[in-house]
Amino acid sequence: MRVWILASPSNRIDTARVFGNKRVLRGSTMRTARVMAVDRDLYTVRPTGGEDIQARLSGRFRHEAEDATKLPCAGDRVAVEISAEVGVIHDVLPRDTVLRRKRPGKDIDFQLIAANIDVAFVVQGCHFDFNVRRLDRYLVVCRDGEIRPVIVLSKTDLITEDELTGVIQRIRDAGIDTEILSISNVTGEGLSQLTDMIEPGLTYCLLGSSGVGKTTLINRLLGTDYETQACSATGQGIHTTTRRQLIEMGNGAYLVDTPGMRELGILDADDGISESFPNITDRAAECRFSDCTHTHEPGCAVRGSVDEGELASYHKLVRESEWNAQTYHERRLADRQFGKQCKAIMKHKSRDA
Repeated sequence: MRVWILASPSNRIDTARVFGNKRVLRGSTMRTARVMAVDRDLYTVRPTGGEDIQARLSGRFRHEAEDATKLPCAGDRVAVEISAEVGVIHDVLPRDTVLRRKRPGKDIDFQLIAANIDVAFVVQGCHFDFNVRRLDRYLVVCRDGEIRPVIVLSKTDLITEDELTGVIQRIRDAGIDTEILSISNVTGEGLSQLTDMIEPGLTYCLLGSSGVGKTTLINRLLGTDYETQACSATGQGIHTTTRRQLIEMGNGAYLVDTPGMRELGILDADDGISESFPNITDRAAECRFSDCTHTHEPGCAVRGSVDEGELASYHKLVRESEWNAQTYHERRLADRQFGKQCKAIMKHKSRDA
């Protein structure tokens, strides 16, 4: 474990004792920096009060990182040593919030999306993309990382006012009480309300499937031509963003654009699930048994009082989270045991030598 002592006047970090191996770094100073973009092994970082530079991980930091979640991601604050306009990242400073999901595919592990996000705009198209169950997943991921979510319903120009009212009612009927904004990148409707929400110094991100209009929305917010593509013949957008990066806005706020996510697996997200289903959480306090699963137990206060679709979504996410968490922790335990065996073998060989 590293301990960094912040020196406010110079916005620098003095390295202190590394308790893990009792190593002490002396006579060395590093700057704090924000990770603006990640391109495989190359990082674009912005030192406090400075200009963007390219940086790479130090060999020791890369070696000591337990897994990929310990490595920097967009939005992270890092300790970087700068020499001749080249940066070497030595550590990631503690994260305030984190946006993560289960890694796509069969591998049970976390994948970081971004860090230190204050507000997440969860964008869903009103026409082709709208899906309440997918919306549940985005909200769980946000709340599990302690990020405030705001639902943004895009492409309102493709539906009538009555249809939009119906979409919002479906969200409320599902027990979702999150703030909702409806916008159109074509007509500009609702964009002023969204702009008014963006405060200087805070960091925001856009989440949503490919083609819901995230990149076009960034163009409208920034007033720039930020690489976008035309809609397909069905009116659905085409995937544009290929990397995660921080974009500085005119008022000093930051915006993270993220690639569209085809998979949004839930892993070890009990807190996020509880916060995303307040109807169930509140009624659960009235159940006869404190460990009620709301499936078959007598005296359950949830069954029959909560919408069946909402309860079904809750059960599905709970099962997925618990199953993935069990697999994840079992694998981590196996990895640690394997590591101990390897160290024991190497120690034994060293004695024989």
